[in-house]
Amino acid sequence: MRDENIDDSMERESSESFDESSESNAFDLGESVDSSESLETNADDSGDSNESSDSSESTTESDKIKALEEKYIRAYAEFDNVKKRLEREKYQSLEYANEQILKDFLPILDTLESALESTKNDDSEAMAKIREGIQLTIDNFLKAFSKHSVERISTEGEFDPNVHNAIMQIKSEGKADGEIAQVIQKGYKYKDRVIRPSMVAITKN
Repeated sequence: MRDENIDDSMERESSESFDESSESNAFDLGESVDSSESLETNADDSGDSNESSDSSESTTESDKIKALEEKYIRAYAEFDNVKKRLEREKYQSLEYANEQILKDFLPILDTLESALESTKNDDSEAMAKIREGIQLTIDNFLKAFSKHSVERISTEGEFDPNVHNAIMQIKSEGKADGEIAQVIQKGYKYKDRVIRPSMVAITKN
């Protein structure tokens, strides 16, 4: 009888020990599962972080490339503008290279025309020949000017501030206000450029 009691006691102790061991193993297994899930979560978070970082770096590089392209386009456009401006200035320098020389001849022509004007009151044969010689010289001057695209500025009609220089106002019958009444000094153009404006008196009735 005593032996049976001992056996029952041993069986209970063995059963309780097994239960405790099972519970301990289940707890450990649960902790292992939780740890595995935590590692997977951390791995996912790390992957998302890496993807975000890669995307940010890619965007930054793209912005840098775009900025460099814009700088290149602006620099090229500026260079092209400077090149065109220099070519235009070079062309104008060559085109108007004779401007100053031709301009220096204008006072000589003015002197000849003044001399011709002063001989009109003398009808002698000698003065007529002098007048003829002066007129021939003036004509040759004008022909040479014409070959180099120099022409007189017209003084017919109304005053034009772009080519005329008004130095006085006078009364003039038969002319309306604002029209040129008298030419004081003739003006000249060299191609499309005014090298000397006409000095005139305009009508003010």
